[in-house]
Amino acid sequence: MHTAYSSQISPGVALRCVKTDKFKTGCLTINLITGLNYETAALSALLPRVLRRGSTSLPSMERIAEALDDLYGARVEPIVRKKGELQCIGFYADFPDDRFIPVGDSVLPDVAALIGDMLLSPDLSGGLLRTDYVESERKNLIDDIRAGINDKRGYSVDRLLEEMCAGEAFGVSRLGSETEAEKITPETLTAHYRHILDTARVEVFYCGPAEPEFVETALTPVLRRLPPRGDAPVPKTEVILKPAPDSPRRFTEVLDVQQGKLTLGFRLGNAMEHPDYPALMVLNAIYGGNVTSKLFLNVREKLSLCYYASSMLEKHKGIMIVASGVEFSKFDEALNEILAQLQNVKDGDISDWELTSAKRAITTAIKSAMDRPAGLEDLYFDSAIAAVAYSPDQLFAGVEAVTRDKIVEMAAGIETDSIYFLTGKEVQHGA
Repeated sequence: MHTAYSSQISPGVALRCVKTDKFKTGCLTINLITGLNYETAALSALLPRVLRRGSTSLPSMERIAEALDDLYGARVEPIVRKKGELQCIGFYADFPDDRFIPVGDSVLPDVAALIGDMLLSPDLSGGLLRTDYVESERKNLIDDIRAGINDKRGYSVDRLLEEMCAGEAFGVSRLGSETEAEKITPETLTAHYRHILDTARVEVFYCGPAEPEFVETALTPVLRRLPPRGDAPVPKTEVILKPAPDSPRRFTEVLDVQQGKLTLGFRLGNAMEHPDYPALMVLNAIYGGNVTSKLFLNVREKLSLCYYASSMLEKHKGIMIVASGVEFSKFDEALNEILAQLQNVKDGDISDWELTSAKRAITTAIKSAMDRPAGLEDLYFDSAIAAVAYSPDQLFAGVEAVTRDKIVEMAAGIETDSIYFLTGKEVQHGA
């Protein structure tokens, strides 16, 4: 069991505590939330990596490692997340619960102070973030961006979204582009750092057994060092209900691959005017979101048209994605069957077993997330930036209440926006 609390430390700075005795470790995240933007995404992605390299009081990774060892093996890592059209950067820390360290010690205040120093007192040279840290981490970031192509499944999803959402912030990668990363200098990163500190919405999350009052007392001195800001709202994600008039658009890319990657993007239509997240989650699970779904059991198992076929929901943006691996020669047959299974959902061809299995899969996934401090943190963070806030209990109740008629209603407005096909160099195809 756990209990959630929230408070406002200062304008634009929110604290959320999830109090639970379930875990042996606590976790703390400090998140700076800004709108996703092509020109600044790489700068934002690089920033926590550079800040993690050293602060004024601990000006090297070795000194930071020694300090963390003294805090009973606590861990602090940079985080970069994409939630809808938001880019969320900061730090994630986990550390032993006070019940498992010598009596009289408490790790949370020291961890909070250490993160505060990384964020607010970085090691500078001539008023700029250190050139050696910026250059080293910039190269690492570029390597990570380039490495995306090595996972062809993930690469195909990224390329679909890049093409489908061209001109929309959602088409921007959470790490930014290699082109923009190459341009970063200590001067541009320092200027961006100061802008982020001045303007970003700040969301702080704690998960562990400490009382909310103790957590707030430990964090308030750190958070009040932030520059004064207005009551910065969470930036909004633009939700486009319908595809462009000439949809579905088709995109083909040729690489040296032995298996085709067929990826489809759908706009969710009127279902996003007043989003019912539990119903959307059940719809996705029925269509392709788990091993009892229509895509898995029919397209993959029964008809053997795909090596894999699954769907995923981008609920903040109002997009559903289908990812599949196909033989080059089965492109048309697989595409037609993937769309046919969506039509079956729209037509209400949903058995009681499919509905029950989908609900069970979702509740199991939520419970599994809640079995980890990081999973609980992500669940509450997701709710904090959603268009409609929800708690785990509300998710459970909402999923259980979903009916077949509600699924049909939600599915009615779904339309195919884009079709992306990654094919081999020796293959000629009309995709």
